Amino acid sequence: MNVTVYTTATCGWCQRTKQYLAQRGVPFVEKRVDEDYAAALEMVRLSGQEGVPVTAIDGQVVVGFDRARLDTLLSAAEAGKVSLGAAIADAARVLAKQGRLPVFGALVGKVSPGSPAARLGLEPGDIITEMNLRPITKADDVVATLSSLRTGDRLSVTWTRGDRALSRQITV
Repeated sequence: MNVTVYTTATCGWCQRTKQYLAQRGVPFVEKRVDEDYAAALEMVRLSGQEGVPVTAIDGQVVVGFDRARLDTLLSAAEAGKVSLGAAIADAARVLAKQGRLPVFGALVGKVSPGSPAARLGLEPGDIITEMNLRPITKADDVVATLSSLRTGDRLSVTWTRGDRALSRQITV
């Protein structure tokens, strides 16, 4: 399991996130975005956010101290379940903050090479709208769908890229 926490020196919620991970015995890498410009750019690229904390768990992003989402992602990672291998966030929330019309779905950020997301052909900026015939309206829907899969299962994904709808199926 790969966990990275993007923080600043003065962020109380960052301290709380790190304490929570430590209490659960989860090893993590801390990247101080107030001292490391490259880490700050990486955080924004992954999450679309400039505020901290941002936590990346096996490519899945949690903005702020969201204990329920942290628990969901950590449990999935600890159980060895299928991972998409891409950072995702709620599309409506991110697009609204960018001043764009909100669209429901899961916004794709960084895609890990060789991951299921890469094999599907997903790219940063794509918006996942359906997985295995389940509608995807937010990032947690992706996590919920993946939690039911095991290695060797089929995964079908529908997403939008600009004004085009794309769909592919792979074995995970």
